Amino acid sequence: MSFFKDRIKIIDWYIISKYLGTFLYTLTLFVIIIVIFDLSEKLDDFLSANLTFWQVISLYYAGSIPFYVNMLSPLINFIAVIFFTAKMADQTEIVPILSGGVSFNRFLMPYFVSAFIIFAVNLASNLYILPHTNQLKNSFENTYVKKNAPSSKNNIHMKLDDKTYIYMDNFDNRSKTGTRFSLDNFKGDVLTKKLVAEEIKWDSVKRSWKLTNYSIRLIDGFKETMITGTSMSKDTVLDMRPDDFSAYDNIYENMSNKELAVKIKKERIRGSGIMNDLLFERYKRWLTPLSAFVLTLIGVALSSRKVRGGVGLPLGIGILLSFGYIVLNQFAKMFSLKGGFPPLFAVLAPTIFFGLLGYYLLRKAPK
Repeated sequence: MSFFKDRIKIIDWYIISKYLGTFLYTLTLFVIIIVIFDLSEKLDDFLSANLTFWQVISLYYAGSIPFYVNMLSPLINFIAVIFFTAKMADQTEIVPILSGGVSFNRFLMPYFVSAFIIFAVNLASNLYILPHTNQLKNSFENTYVKKNAPSSKNNIHMKLDDKTYIYMDNFDNRSKTGTRFSLDNFKGDVLTKKLVAEEIKWDSVKRSWKLTNYSIRLIDGFKETMITGTSMSKDTVLDMRPDDFSAYDNIYENMSNKELAVKIKKERIRGSGIMNDLLFERYKRWLTPLSAFVLTLIGVALSSRKVRGGVGLPLGIGILLSFGYIVLNQFAKMFSLKGGFPPLFAVLAPTIFFGLLGYYLLRKAPK
């Protein structure tokens, strides 16, 4: 405690409390407004599914509210900094601080302490909370809200390991069932085993796959052996899961960090074309919280000067820039997922661009 008492003064606590208080108040207000609009939009889906109030809260909003908080955090962070800093400047609170011998860099310290708190909370949320709450939200949406959306994937080719390749004509994510399944085993470039099944179904209890109407062809040089199971079923363990064939775009948000790492490792072998999606999700979890520092820097540089008209002009510019940050994020994401843009640079691009803008505004800010 003596460490903080020696370095954090009364004015620092004042700025930190203003920053975090404005941030939490504005964030709560925005989340309530979004939940109200979201409820009005999805009310028919809830009623048609005969869901109780508790089911809607525990199965959907318990997952969607953390998602909204995470999505809105950069925007609210920016608005909060600009609003209370512009108000301090309008009430001539900043001028005596700087005139009293406090450097502008020292004046920034409580802002960055607050930004670090928001950064740490967002990072912990991205890594340990959101994967679980997103699973609740996305599972609910895929079941009740997107019930008419396509749930199957067609013409699936996948490499399971260096010698095993599979094909499915169709896989339905709701029934966890695939049709016209085939598996080929190779030794070098020589086919040693071919398995064909009319249907393959995931058994969630046994954590294995069940083959129906199957045949197995074993090849050993010129010797071949056929094993048939017409009208029979066979349980088998394969290095694949129903999530590998998901038709939903939000499946990667549900994965824990460990699951995501395993998926990336497997994708390097399989090469099924989803590597950019996986890497973007991984980098996003670690790097997007850095926006707290960048947007704080821009917010202070923009609003620390007293201007005619009060807080209106800085707040308007701040809202415009914050929406620009969100739009740039979305463009970078689309370029990465659809255009082959490197995922790491796509995640960092908005932060780098706005970081340079913040540095320029800081140089121009009154000292």
